[in-house]
Amino acid sequence: MSLSAPFASQRRSPLTWRPSTRFVWASLLGAGLVALPVLALAITALSSQAASIWPHLAANVIPAALADTVLLLLGVGGLCALIGVGAAWLVTQYEFPGRRAFEWLLVLPLALPTYITAYVYVEFLGFQGPLQGALRALTGWRSLRDYWFPDPRNLAGAICIMAIVLYPYVYLSVRALFGLQAAAIVESARTLGASRGRLFWRIGLPMARPALAAGLTLALLETLNDIGASEYLGVRSLTLSIYTTWVNRNSLPGAAQIACVMLLLVVALILIEGKLRGQRRFALPVRQPRAVGRVPLAGRAGLAASLACALPVMLGAVLPIGFLGLEVLRRDPWQQFDAALLRSLLNALVFSGLAAGIVIALGIGIVAAGRQGREPWLPALARIASLGYAVPGTVLALGLLVPLAAFDNVVANAAIRWLGANPGLLLIGSGAALVLAYVVRFLTIAVSGIESGLSRISPRIDDAARTLGASAPEVLRKLHWPLARPAIAAAALLVFVDCLKELPATLLLRPLNVETLATTVYGHAARGSFEDGALAGLLIVLAGLYPAMRLARAGGQPG
Repeated sequence: MSLSAPFASQRRSPLTWRPSTRFVWASLLGAGLVALPVLALAITALSSQAASIWPHLAANVIPAALADTVLLLLGVGGLCALIGVGAAWLVTQYEFPGRRAFEWLLVLPLALPTYITAYVYVEFLGFQGPLQGALRALTGWRSLRDYWFPDPRNLAGAICIMAIVLYPYVYLSVRALFGLQAAAIVESARTLGASRGRLFWRIGLPMARPALAAGLTLALLETLNDIGASEYLGVRSLTLSIYTTWVNRNSLPGAAQIACVMLLLVVALILIEGKLRGQRRFALPVRQPRAVGRVPLAGRAGLAASLACALPVMLGAVLPIGFLGLEVLRRDPWQQFDAALLRSLLNALVFSGLAAGIVIALGIGIVAAGRQGREPWLPALARIASLGYAVPGTVLALGLLVPLAAFDNVVANAAIRWLGANPGLLLIGSGAALVLAYVVRFLTIAVSGIESGLSRISPRIDDAARTLGASAPEVLRKLHWPLARPAIAAAALLVFVDCLKELPATLLLRPLNVETLATTVYGHAARGSFEDGALAGLLIVLAGLYPAMRLARAGGQPG
């Protein structure tokens, strides 16, 4: 008998495959969920029905929408870079009155969705608003024929309003790098006589280029995702064109074609980010880097620095939150908690809570697969699963609608044939489609947050546990979960609040006659009665304040 005979039965068939860890399926599922809407969108855009629509879109819709979108991106990007980099440089390099408070206050605008800030500024700056009312009371003017006042409902207004909400993405990224850069580099330049301007342009800004590119990309992706502010401010963006083509003109193939153009713009943004980062790498000392000694600013210089940091905080957070609070207090807040608002609040909590739970469970599985699995393609799957945040909510909703509607139709036809009853739209009609859209869009938040928490746990601890006989699920449950629980909780909170604020996907995938806080605010603004939705808007903002403060604490070195 051959010695190899006992092992012959253990040889695996070349067609069988046993994963190195059961969490491989989480990576496959996450990547599949992200790829599904993109593939469905491409198939819909290339269908025979869509072929006759493209000439009209290419001639009349896409050029104007693309031009407005590009101008919006350039304006928001430039203003975000100016505010974010300038504020980050001030709070990390100089000491001035209020610096420690501004270090975290500058992050607060992230708590406000762009559409709520746009609604607030249109009301605040409008003819019936408090600012023009006070101006007429002081001057005796009576109508716009007596004076000129800027109107925020245009492209310039949209650029300014979006930038004061989105600049914290740049501020957080650049502040973290400015706070970690080696003190010896900056202080050596100061010793050699470098002026403040030269120090910034020749050392600070080049070192911050990778962080600036990352922060700008996040801000611009949020700009692309916006629909409420663009529509309300009169900007014909690609996102708005997708929405109007689908909903108002009832043309799903046409909307899919515009969405594909928008996806190409997203890919261009990601490629530009990689180009801006280049191959620059800055090594820091192995030991904890020493903080840069801040230069004291007194007198007019200190006052100017304080005002420069206070202005974006006032415009981006204090004024909108204060205006919402005053609008709520002008009416009886308890009467505003009517049955409709309570239903919207409950719907928002249920959808966001379900999505956050699924996202965290899937994110844990994806990170665990990358940590425990041996397959070489697992990192690529994790990367694909993390691309959902780059897909705007409108595009994502459009891409999910086709396969989910097809699934609902197959189930309904089968039920009618075999059971004699029509169950209706199981996924789209129940809100499952909306939850799925949230999962795909915000999965990257969970993956990055959980990865950050688990990266602090040495792989040697895993090896020791496996040597003692612990299985992969036991290692995750008894070791990783307790140690990474704060990071997982923070990721869950961020996902939950982002789901509360998400407007485009919610507008397009919510079940019929179902409202959330975001759609309630949008509906009141669309009817010209934004003040009636002020309480719903304030609830969204208050929910986002705590995550914004957590980001402020984690985004840089403590002062």
